[in-house]
Amino acid sequence: MLASQSSASFLTCFHHNLCDIDIDPAMYGTHSFRRGGCQYLAIELRWPLRHICTWGRWAENFDNPGTIFKYLLSWVDTPMLDRSDYMNPLRAPAAQCSTCGRTCYCA
Repeated sequence: MLASQSSASFLTCFHHNLCDIDIDPAMYGTHSFRRGGCQYLAIELRWPLRHICTWGRWAENFDNPGTIFKYLLSWVDTPMLDRSDYMNPLRAPAAQCSTCGRTCYCA
């Protein structure tokens, strides 16, 4: 989405694209894009939560911290790691980061 494009304008264009491929746009909004963007910034780019809150305009006063977590976590998300593996020193190494080259799980 362009920085100067409003959410309403983006949604209109997105709905037109869905109509072009014969998909009813009634079920689609911008929530998925905001949630996906929030998760991408946190998981892939490792932005601090404060930056994500500012980017998404969530809880700018931090008076409702539940707002950010409903975008970061959901009961339908697949866990990325089994609970038994958190402290397992024998687990396989993480995939190598293409930016820094590290293979640790904290990268």
